[in-house]
Amino acid sequence: MKNFMDDNFLLQNSVSERLYHDFAAPQPIIDYHCHLNPQEIYEDKRFNNLAEIWLYGDHYKWRAMRANGIPESLVTGGPGVSDYDRFMAWVKTVPATIGNPLYHWSHLELRRYFGIEETINEKNGPLIWEKANAILRTDGFSVRRIIRDQRVHVICTTDDPTDTLEYHEGIQSLEDFDCLVLPSFRPDKGLEIRRNTFLPWVKKLGHAAAMPVNTYEQFLEALENRIDHFAKVGCKVSDHALDQVYYAETSLEEVSVIFAKALNGKTLSLEEEQKHKTFTLIHLGSQYAKRGWTMQLHIHASRNNNSRIFNKLGPDTGFDSIHDGQLAYPLMKILDGIEARDGLPQTILYSLNPKDYYVLGTVMGSFQDGNVPGKIQLGSAWWFNDTKDGMLEQMNVLANLGLLSRFVGMLTDSRSFLSYPRHEYFRRILCNMLGEWVVRGEVPYDPELLGGMVENICYKNAKNYFGF
Repeated sequence: MKNFMDDNFLLQNSVSERLYHDFAAPQPIIDYHCHLNPQEIYEDKRFNNLAEIWLYGDHYKWRAMRANGIPESLVTGGPGVSDYDRFMAWVKTVPATIGNPLYHWSHLELRRYFGIEETINEKNGPLIWEKANAILRTDGFSVRRIIRDQRVHVICTTDDPTDTLEYHEGIQSLEDFDCLVLPSFRPDKGLEIRRNTFLPWVKKLGHAAAMPVNTYEQFLEALENRIDHFAKVGCKVSDHALDQVYYAETSLEEVSVIFAKALNGKTLSLEEEQKHKTFTLIHLGSQYAKRGWTMQLHIHASRNNNSRIFNKLGPDTGFDSIHDGQLAYPLMKILDGIEARDGLPQTILYSLNPKDYYVLGTVMGSFQDGNVPGKIQLGSAWWFNDTKDGMLEQMNVLANLGLLSRFVGMLTDSRSFLSYPRHEYFRRILCNMLGEWVVRGEVPYDPELLGGMVENICYKNAKNYFGF
């Protein structure tokens, strides 16, 4: 019987142990997709207590607390509820999360950031609270120190085209901080033409681009203007949330009429929305290709399912799920439309629904071009799938259908500065998988070959792929 979370946590044989300790653990971190706040990095934010840094905005933990019967006031806060109350509600929940990655992540976070090795439960809660808060009060325990101490070399945040990027520019001017913090271009609001957010967003886009946006051609020009601005600040990636993937044959002339209807406040049909999305996404993909960017497509999330809670708390509060919709045909047509126009950019295909992995794995093989290794990627196990089993499933599908050795590896997709141990979690799972293959005689025990593969997946592939 092994001790809980010892040095060889998740490593089941000597091959796995060597691969992790000698090759994976020394690698820095590239977090090429996350939702960290660049203002907090620039201002080097400090946190008042463990609840603030650990629980605020973490909808993974919020979902678990609700499932454990914790009242909403203790989950997201309410009148008369202290941070200590919320913290104790979480430590009451942690023992119930055994089998969920939250159990491992929470213990890793306390160990790696605070040196706290106590098992998390109500009995130990007050001691953990005091120990962690004492460390948070020490000089220098701030956002930038966390990033430094975790050896994070690159962070790509998620940014709307109308954002000024002033904090990214400010970070890049810092002389004592060498982590590369870059924006990602996420124009989701520009594709959702039937939502009531569209017209206000178009107005903001025109303001950001310093030009009128009264026609569809001006709309595309304004988007290109913002792409150029993002590129000047170092952006190398775009990101799209495609909760459902649509493809509809159309033309510039037809979409121009649809756009004009939207500007005039007229109701659009689903087909008209699909045509706007199709033409706009293909156009944007071509722009990314021209600039050498990587396009990320995050597919099949069903967001804000609980309308009552959405009206009360807003988005990103833990009421989302996996979507189940048609994928193969519309995705293939979208990618082919970009490819036929100006060539496909480097593209990462994620799906929140693991049933899509084989579809994505075969679609991506249809668009590899022989010039860029791993040009089209099967994205890391994402959101509900970044569990031990979910990571193994994603990597096994990639190995079966493509080249695992070219995989760009893990990302946090997180709003929390305490999420970097997820990279350690992924690396241990990767090394154990490879070690088990060796033990079963499925691959040779060649430390140079396998160790190099581990180093590449953990760090070097992403560094080279994105051009950081």
